Amino acid sequence: MNKVYKSITSLFGAALTCMLVASCSSDPDSSGVEYMPDMYRSPAIEPYVDYGELRGRVHADVARSQSALTPPAFTIPYYGTDSKEVELMLPYQRKATIAFAKTHGLYADDLLITEDPEVEYRAAAEDKNPIALTPANSEALFSSGKTIYSSKCAHCHGEKGDGEGPMVKSGAYSGAANFGALAIADGQMFYSIYYGKGMMGSHRSLLNKKEIWTVIHYIKKLQNPNYGSDAAETVAADSTTVK
Repeated sequence: MNKVYKSITSLFGAALTCMLVASCSSDPDSSGVEYMPDMYRSPAIEPYVDYGELRGRVHADVARSQSALTPPAFTIPYYGTDSKEVELMLPYQRKATIAFAKTHGLYADDLLITEDPEVEYRAAAEDKNPIALTPANSEALFSSGKTIYSSKCAHCHGEKGDGEGPMVKSGAYSGAANFGALAIADGQMFYSIYYGKGMMGSHRSLLNKKEIWTVIHYIKKLQNPNYGSDAAETVAADSTTVK
């Protein structure tokens, strides 16, 4: 009986040793033999994995797998059934001119072929902020606008909107607008943020239309502390101020 037990133990030990040796690999990236790998290595398509390039190896057969691919130009996410919200988030009706092609990384369909590089910028002066500022929503709008401004604008334009943000002070960039001396219409401000202007690149991949209009309210608050109150004065539109 002891001999049988010893034989079984020896066979089991030998089999276990073979399994351990077989699971070893000289490839430092190999995980070896995995027991039930789908318990922790999901076989499903992961949203933020580029299946066209894994560890430097291009896999053309899975490059078009459904994951977080860049959506086609002018498509928008589903925003529910609120007609005002949907209308607000529809593709922007203004186009950038051909001059933006080499400087701001825009889609070809965005570009308007014209000899006048400022034609759409001037036309944008007629666009009004679709997010109405009221006593009921002003506090929430300014709070949201400040959050957006702090993360996307303050590094160049400064916390006070004086054009003296850390990036400007470091010498990395220059020419950031001083909002206190800036007098342009809301629509032109939107156009500049959406497509970029001067050294500033396009922010449309960073902010959606609602966020841009929201941060414009906050910028106007920086321009005029009374903005949003009964004593607020409208900033005059002057397209010749900023070039």
